[in-house]
Amino acid sequence: MQLVAVDYQAENAEQEFVESLRETGFGVLKNHPIQQSMVTGIYEAWQTFFNSQEKHKYLYNKGSQDGFFPQSVSEVAKGFTKKDIKEYYHFYPWGQCPVELRPQLAAYYQKASELAMELLAWVEKHSPAEVSVKYSQPLSSMIKDSDQTLLRVLHYPPLKGDEEPDAIRAAAHEDINLLTILPASNEPGLQVKAKDGSWLDVPCDFGNLIVNIGDMLQEASGGYFPSTTHRVVNPQNADMTRSRISLPLFLHPRPDVVLSERHTAKSYLQERLRELGVI
Repeated sequence: MQLVAVDYQAENAEQEFVESLRETGFGVLKNHPIQQSMVTGIYEAWQTFFNSQEKHKYLYNKGSQDGFFPQSVSEVAKGFTKKDIKEYYHFYPWGQCPVELRPQLAAYYQKASELAMELLAWVEKHSPAEVSVKYSQPLSSMIKDSDQTLLRVLHYPPLKGDEEPDAIRAAAHEDINLLTILPASNEPGLQVKAKDGSWLDVPCDFGNLIVNIGDMLQEASGGYFPSTTHRVVNPQNADMTRSRISLPLFLHPRPDVVLSERHTAKSYLQERLRELGVI
């Protein structure tokens, strides 16, 4: 099995994309509406930010989770004991952000959110009747007017060779949200776990858009759409001195949205954040 990029502009794009999500938990799009120049500009600007000491002026707010998260408080993936080798910035339109970097991120946030609503509509349209009946409301409306959708600017710093044994850039994990929208990073390393337990490299051609299912969509669909385990591995036979920047947009419903008989979006998120140790 392998992941194949679906042409966003093809007549059968919707079916091919949703089928890929269903089979692997991931879908990869090419020829999509998000301009590569916009993404490249963000990567360059935020590499400068992460290289500076300025970042420490924007330390995250524990309650609202906006701002800069240094490596010292980086996530520990569920079931792991070693922190991931990364630092990151949480951007919300209402949250703190360096004034010179805000317009660029805000424009991307808006553009990617619009595309995300379209992709959620694809998922709902191609859900079997016995699955779509489980949705408490249209999937795309779950994120409408939500202030919880999170844009994370991730920086995986150069590796020095003295990292803790078994520590990697992002240990195997699943995402919490409905869908994650991710432009291909400036460096490879993203892998998805196949049904047979093997690890597949996610196509990282610059310009591809990578989409994966989160736990909330798995919950809302009664398990029909799988939240697939993925990771970011350390470079092998490559230049370890290069940083890796990535830009996932995590689509979160409004807190009051009912996901299932067990959970609202708020109760589900709080449960997972406690498991991760970030609240």
